[in-house]
Amino acid sequence: MATLAATPLAAEGRPWRRALLWLALLGPFFFASYGFANWMAGRHATLPVMAFAWEARIPFVPWTIVPYWSIDLFYAVSFFLCRQRLELDRHALRLFSAQLIAVSCFLLWPLRFSFERPEIGGVFGWLFDVLLGFDKPFNQAPSLHIVLLIVLWVKFAQYLHGAWRWVLHVWALLIGVSVLTTFQHHFIDIPTGLLAGWLCVWLWPEQGTPPLRAWCTARDAKRWRLAVLYLLGAMLLLAPAVMLRGVALWLLWPVVSLLLVALAYAGLGTAVFQKRAEGRLTMAARWLLAPYLAAAWINSRLWTRRAPQPVAVMDGVWLGRVPSGALPAPLVGVVDACAELSCRAPGAVYASVPMLDLVVPTPEQLREAADAIERLRVQGPVLVCCALGYSRSAASVAA
Repeated sequence: MATLAATPLAAEGRPWRRALLWLALLGPFFFASYGFANWMAGRHATLPVMAFAWEARIPFVPWTIVPYWSIDLFYAVSFFLCRQRLELDRHALRLFSAQLIAVSCFLLWPLRFSFERPEIGGVFGWLFDVLLGFDKPFNQAPSLHIVLLIVLWVKFAQYLHGAWRWVLHVWALLIGVSVLTTFQHHFIDIPTGLLAGWLCVWLWPEQGTPPLRAWCTARDAKRWRLAVLYLLGAMLLLAPAVMLRGVALWLLWPVVSLLLVALAYAGLGTAVFQKRAEGRLTMAARWLLAPYLAAAWINSRLWTRRAPQPVAVMDGVWLGRVPSGALPAPLVGVVDACAELSCRAPGAVYASVPMLDLVVPTPEQLREAADAIERLRVQGPVLVCCALGYSRSAASVAA
């Protein structure tokens, strides 16, 4: 089953030495790989610029070099927040992946920052001078600063609560804005950095097995047809993004979303959606798949708008669409067969058996769903649901 469950943690102390080792490895790797990409870009006689006309109105704000630089401190401290070895390794792999993805992009399509930075003095001027000692106007999209910001924000938010979490959010926003107001990046570097950052978090989830390890090449012809259709959809959206650029570059988001769904049908299965045991997709999956998820939710509600309520099909078992709120009486439990939509049923007994849409569930999935129905039905009437409340839920009941 591809539901993300909590990974048991061994009774061990904080892995201080391992954290120090990771920092000693990734710190130099950061500067070496980043510098190499800058050097490679500098060998080109000319490099393209990708900027919108309105960016000329962005002000240069010298003091924002402080939050810009602060990400280095967040980077170093983040390793020592981790309480367990597995948590530390996953976090370090996210940071390593961030570097690999960003530097690969810098090498494949090098870009140049085009604005002239004003001359300034004082402390802020000194901070800019130190920055320019190793940085160049290259290494643009995706912004490595933004990629790392997502990874670090996720880690610090895990440990900060209350007012301190709000302080984190505000400071993270300042770091994000600072890539523009320090004249380090053009706007397009930010959304591409966000996508790359969430991809790093998705690749190495806090709990459960990394999604790429779930690969099992599909043998069902229908799964491959669906994979090809989603791939074609991604290519159709990629074409105008590449040719028209400008606002059309926002199409890269649904392109990534559809590519991930294509991979789900080709071999990754329900692991793409990272549905957790309590029924919600991980934040990384929700961000990366947002265009597809929005379309799937709208489709679910449109198809079921004339029959939104669950229907009893046998003693203690009801069929219906994925709920987004409290269950109607007399239902007390939910067996959720939907992989792509989060399930919100506060107060209900819940079991998740995620299955892909539009394909026949595996015998193992059906057995697991049948067992869950019988287990939960002991406590009262159970809703068996999927996106529409038809195929996957009906197959689960029939099993």
